[in-house]
Amino acid sequence: MVAILMLALLAGQAESADPYAPLRLYDGAWSLTMHEESGKSTTDSLVNDCHLFGRYFACQQTVNGKVGALVVYVPGESPGHFYIQNVLPDDQAVGRGELTVEGSRYTYAGHDGSSTHWWRTTNEFTGKDRIHFEQAASTDGKTWTTTVSGDEVRGTKP
Repeated sequence: MVAILMLALLAGQAESADPYAPLRLYDGAWSLTMHEESGKSTTDSLVNDCHLFGRYFACQQTVNGKVGALVVYVPGESPGHFYIQNVLPDDQAVGRGELTVEGSRYTYAGHDGSSTHWWRTTNEFTGKDRIHFEQAASTDGKTWTTTVSGDEVRGTKP
């Protein structure tokens, strides 16, 4: 009996030590409503098919039935920090980005390698089935302009 309790405790500790636990929230089907700066709104179907492959965690994103990208995550130096790489269907990678998870706020950030273009996407989980997001751009990495915002709801169809 004591051995069973010890195994249960160890299994619980291993599960809570999973660095990918915050990323598993993305898995599944979502309805995405996007509001552009111009005032135009669109609603799309998004499916994240996420899996762990050894040290790598990856999500294939399909938008309106068409594969958009494979997003690969690798843990960074500290808990809640990840390096990311998007691989497109034509086998092109778009450059390394970073993700910082702080509670319900997930901040993706990157730079195109030049000195004039930074990007940032912030996802705020307002429950396990709802995300509010904002995409922003910067020319100096300090001053940001929101270009797109919107909401994702799990399990609903557009």
